[in-house]
Amino acid sequence: MNEREQTPASGGRVWAVGALCRAVADSLDARFNPVIVRGEISGFSRAGSGHCYFALKDEFGQLRCAMFRRAASLLDFSPRDGDQVEVRGRLAVYEPRGDLQLVVESLRRAGQGALFEQFMQRKARLEAEGLFDGARKRPLPTMPHSIGLVTSLGAAALHDVVTALRRRVPHIPVVIAPAAVQGANAAAELASAMQSLYRSQPQVDVILLVRGGGSIEDLWSFNDEQLARTIVQSPVPVISGIGHETDFTIADFCADVRAPTPTAAAELVAAPRDLWLGALELLDDRLRESIAARVDASNQRLDVAAGRLGRPSALVGRQKLRLAHNAQRLHYAVISRTGRFAQTQQILQADLPQRFRAVFFRQHERLDRAALRLQLLDPALVLQRGYAWLTNADGHAVTSVQSLAAGDDVHARLADGTVDLKVMRSGTKGTRPTPDA
Repeated sequence: MNEREQTPASGGRVWAVGALCRAVADSLDARFNPVIVRGEISGFSRAGSGHCYFALKDEFGQLRCAMFRRAASLLDFSPRDGDQVEVRGRLAVYEPRGDLQLVVESLRRAGQGALFEQFMQRKARLEAEGLFDGARKRPLPTMPHSIGLVTSLGAAALHDVVTALRRRVPHIPVVIAPAAVQGANAAAELASAMQSLYRSQPQVDVILLVRGGGSIEDLWSFNDEQLARTIVQSPVPVISGIGHETDFTIADFCADVRAPTPTAAAELVAAPRDLWLGALELLDDRLRESIAARVDASNQRLDVAAGRLGRPSALVGRQKLRLAHNAQRLHYAVISRTGRFAQTQQILQADLPQRFRAVFFRQHERLDRAALRLQLLDPALVLQRGYAWLTNADGHAVTSVQSLAAGDDVHARLADGTVDLKVMRSGTKGTRPTPDA
């Protein structure tokens, strides 16, 4: 079948689709090409192949553009949405879709785009008012109790943020305030959603304002002046995660923290739970080690103090040894003196006249009586006669019932050992303490 056929009934031609597209392309090429067009870049993207795709527009129209890798490699700047440029190329029809497009052969700057100029003017004015002042911006909460989220219910950013929060901090509740993120009413809805969180959600201590990437027109709602002032009035820190890393809006400058993407905004307030659990385990180990070290040091100090103080029983034992030693010294002294006097007596009896012997006999008798009295004073002999040596809990001798009270502990030393007693009743002279069996 021919591409063009004559229809007898109407006298017109019937075109095949592909043939008509080529005919239109030929007409465009003959009529316009090459062509130079001036406009504003919108929706610029660079494919992995190196080709660039964007739209060129003004207030009356829009034209699709394709710039292939060879021409793109000759650029001396990185085109961005909002740039006002002049392009030289050839009009063509992309036959698989029947789209009109401009194949760009060269591109150069022609000044800032209208939207970008408006953005810069608004940014400068709000900055002069102090809305971007870093001194007023607040640190983010380390462990938020609740997270507010402002975005569209149909936005991919909502899924990204909720997925990140569920993965990292599933225990923290998220309060969603829905609002349109693109369109004529988007800015007013965003401001209203922010204010609803301020009024009705006092438990929220950080707010995420997010949406995915797009052209300057797509993100224009986030350049709204009323939204900027609403963000500044927030009682809690606000994190903006709008567009891609290279996208900037007025909301980003007003927020307390700007994140490069919506997911990154979620991660800023969602340290992984495992990280906190690991930190708690580390703190627990350090606390246990510190407590153990303090207990060991206290025990050591207690041992030193106990060594210096000594036990009451040890004090009594030392006094017993001292008493026994003194009694033994006294006994040996009596024996030694008695021997020396006996020797002196023999010498005197042999050498002195008879009239002095009586004097020495009397002295000898006095000495014998003194020795006997000394032996009678021996504490051991006293204890053997049924007496006891009483000491209180401090090791001091008990000499009066007035120094004792009911319930006091008393130690009694007898001739063959010691016994511990407890005072059951104390009183005036003549009252005997009763031993506790």
